Amino acid sequence: MNATATRATQARRRTAATFAFPLNPFAAGCAVLLSVLAGNAYAQASGSEEATPVAPNTPVAAATVQTPAEAPAAAPTAFPNGAVSKVTVTGIRTGIEAAISIKRNSNSIVEAISAEDIGKLPDTSVAESIARLPGVTAQRSRGSGRASEISVRGLSPSFNGTLLNGREMASTGNARNPEFDLFPSELMGGVVIYKTPDASVIGQGLAATIDLKTVQPLDFGKRVIAANYKRSRLGVRTTEEGSGDRVSFSYIDQFADRKFGIALGITSYDETGGEQRKFDAWGGNTAALPFNGQNVLVPLGFTADTESTSHKRDGAFMSLQFRPNRDFRSTLDLFYSAGETGLKRSGFEGAVGSNTSGLYDPAGVLQNVVVQNGVATSGTLTNYKGVVRNHVETSEDDLKTVGWKNELKLGDWSTSADITWSKATKLSARYETTAGLPGNANPLDTISWTGFNGGNFTDVAWRTGLNYSDRAVAQLTDVNGWSGTATNILPQAGYLAQPYVEDTLKAIRLNAKRPVEWGPMSAVQFGYNFTDREKARSGEEGRLEILGGAQFAAQTMPGTGTGVAGTTGLPIATWNPSGSLGTVYQLATKVNADILTKFWDVKETVQTAYLMGDLNGELFGFEYRGNVGSQFVHTKQTGGGYNSGNCTGETADACPAVRVVDSVSYWDVLPSLNLSFDLKNDQVLRMGLAQVLSRPNLDDLRGGIGFGVNTGVTNPFISGGGGNPGLKPFKAKAFDLSYEKYFAKKGYVSAAVFYKKLDTFILRTPSEYDFAPWATSTTPLPTTGDFAGSTVGVLNRPENGEGGNIKGYELAVNIPLNMVSDWLDGFGIMANHSFTSSAIDIPALGFGNVQTSAQSIPLPGLSRKVSNLRVYYEKYGFQIAAAARKRSDFLGQSPDFSDTLQYTFVKGETIVDFQLSYEIQSGFAKGLSVFAQANNWNNAPYQEYTNSSDSITRRVDYGRTYQFGANYKF
Repeated sequence: MNATATRATQARRRTAATFAFPLNPFAAGCAVLLSVLAGNAYAQASGSEEATPVAPNTPVAAATVQTPAEAPAAAPTAFPNGAVSKVTVTGIRTGIEAAISIKRNSNSIVEAISAEDIGKLPDTSVAESIARLPGVTAQRSRGSGRASEISVRGLSPSFNGTLLNGREMASTGNARNPEFDLFPSELMGGVVIYKTPDASVIGQGLAATIDLKTVQPLDFGKRVIAANYKRSRLGVRTTEEGSGDRVSFSYIDQFADRKFGIALGITSYDETGGEQRKFDAWGGNTAALPFNGQNVLVPLGFTADTESTSHKRDGAFMSLQFRPNRDFRSTLDLFYSAGETGLKRSGFEGAVGSNTSGLYDPAGVLQNVVVQNGVATSGTLTNYKGVVRNHVETSEDDLKTVGWKNELKLGDWSTSADITWSKATKLSARYETTAGLPGNANPLDTISWTGFNGGNFTDVAWRTGLNYSDRAVAQLTDVNGWSGTATNILPQAGYLAQPYVEDTLKAIRLNAKRPVEWGPMSAVQFGYNFTDREKARSGEEGRLEILGGAQFAAQTMPGTGTGVAGTTGLPIATWNPSGSLGTVYQLATKVNADILTKFWDVKETVQTAYLMGDLNGELFGFEYRGNVGSQFVHTKQTGGGYNSGNCTGETADACPAVRVVDSVSYWDVLPSLNLSFDLKNDQVLRMGLAQVLSRPNLDDLRGGIGFGVNTGVTNPFISGGGGNPGLKPFKAKAFDLSYEKYFAKKGYVSAAVFYKKLDTFILRTPSEYDFAPWATSTTPLPTTGDFAGSTVGVLNRPENGEGGNIKGYELAVNIPLNMVSDWLDGFGIMANHSFTSSAIDIPALGFGNVQTSAQSIPLPGLSRKVSNLRVYYEKYGFQIAAAARKRSDFLGQSPDFSDTLQYTFVKGETIVDFQLSYEIQSGFAKGLSVFAQANNWNNAPYQEYTNSSDSITRRVDYGRTYQFGANYKF
């Protein structure tokens, strides 16, 4: 079948998909189970409904929710307006009891955290608090050491749906979900994680749905004002400490006989991180070089950096509520977050085993080598070209979200309309500068090493012949000739990239619900959600040339600063290149296939209709409650970008590009069933069945491909990469079972098992591809080898593939220890452990930073073992807590030098934190508390590896973080 016919067939299939959705056998299974429940329904379904209170709007309010056993029978109303529940928010136990109430009263399997005080989550960041929940882990940023991403039940962070007050948001990165750094913990009232979805949850993820909650003013019984100040010491126990300041203010009030309410929170912080010394062993690779008639193994090369970071962020939220009567409530939520981040990197790098890394880097000769078992344990290499690196990375981001929800009760009907607007932008700049010996320098340097055993890359001692802290040696110049060819020299004394990301999301949601008496069904609700999203990435980048653009031009490095290169201790000259464009450098805009594939735009329209019934009844002598329903989802996605492969140079004229746009439409049916059985004596057994999905990252949906000749192999061939606008979501059938034993509202123990059968997966994998449709008469083709003159090559892009499964168990205990003995009054413990295994095989081919001898790698984000422990004491105004979280090795994601996310193995870690505070209980200073916190007390390093966790290729020590401050509530 020719290409035209194939596209026509695909178009007809897409058209047909627009008007029909497939019959889902999973939905049929839910229907069969529902019919069994119907035969055992209560005669009075409404009575059961009265015993199941509606969950409050915020986790904070949950502190006063009565459990089913305690709740009095009362006719359901739209909104509480008569007797106001007084919300008392203070202390560790209050936050724990609020979270337990949410977990117990939910029809789904959920985990929750709640603020221990207004504007104060249990940890310094939202991500750190979430990571203490069962089955939840955090991945630290290798740049800052902060908990930046969340993995639930062993699945990658991109498998989560993230909401703010139940609404989807725009994001500043390539992923769909916003980064957690955008949400200061002081502005959050709590977090709910839905491990099993119901049909009314929009924006759900395959792993979980994380709903961040701000406070709602009419959930409080009186005015609350709080102010907080923190002083931080960052990078304690590193070479040079950093510092920071955080301030926050919260105001909650009600007016006009509680018809109006306002909640306002603002926060600001400014932090400069401690100095971090890093070492990268170039993937932990070795190479064989000749010495005395034999080949000996030496390190391939290394990069050693000393880094410091800075973070500034201002955040604010406001919630306005209007409730003139019992039947109407209007809520306007506004959220704003704007931040600046900076990273200063000074270091040293150079090729050793690869012997040459550019046009100006000649091959060296080994001297004075000591060989043991074929490994050069020590030695010297001549003709060495070392590169001094002084890089600066900055970014400015902001997120604005507006949500307006109106709820109206019409007789037995409870209706609502909710509109959302969210916009996120991020402007980044990456200055990279190189210094060393100019390309025509002679003689060159030497580099020596000792202590190498073939695998201990981070333990090797290095020494250079020249002093690179001398500005006469380390000159700003094109050191190695990294750009152009031998016949077309393009000077590159540095590099500048300035990407810009803009994401806009608009949504409207309509919902209606009413009580019914249909067998086991006590209420029915239906709704519709429309989401329109547009995201684009643009910018420019290019080579930095010394002013004048001469091939071997060099300039003395400004300033007098010196430093050391990471963990090597090698002395180097340092400076800050920010603002040097026009004074030291000129920009030569660079255009090639790889750069053009970074410029893209995606438009996505998702329409969701849903129907759900609340269930109450009895089965086999046990009362149950829950819900059953389904979502019917229609998606239309369009990806735009550029096809580029006809490049004969690195300018716009020499690298022509063709704008391409492609789109696809499809249906998904997502049935779900949640049941909670009352086993008496405060015991609950929950079961969840659902079809779940996670949509592809938006950059994976981009249009266009870039390609060129791969000359780094024996038989050169065309290789390319890009996005795929036709990608379908990750989909899975999920089963969950959870046993929970509660001790009133004070504590619980639980055990859960889960299983996910992944029907579809997305792989970025290479496959054979004929580039002929995009080739022209001037397209460079292979000139030698088996593929000479051929347009058939390899295309690496995301594709839908076969799935697998993921399964595991979770154990948790959360109790005050006075249940054990009165002598332990005030003490409590929270502990959980999860084990997750996967039967998914992902080809390692095509992953830039992963090397394995097998043909498969673990599921990204999967730590087989995750454990959390928190012990606390709270009495007489004192609050003391010690916590530890531990996870085993996993496959993480980190950006490479070109801002492209790459997979890399991350070694398991244990992180220990401490908290201490005292609140004055009486007198004129009542409401004032002082506190101290220590994070990463054990200075757990961040470590990456390729083949073996015994051969670390990258290590970062972040040091401890100390925080001291005061909080005043009145």
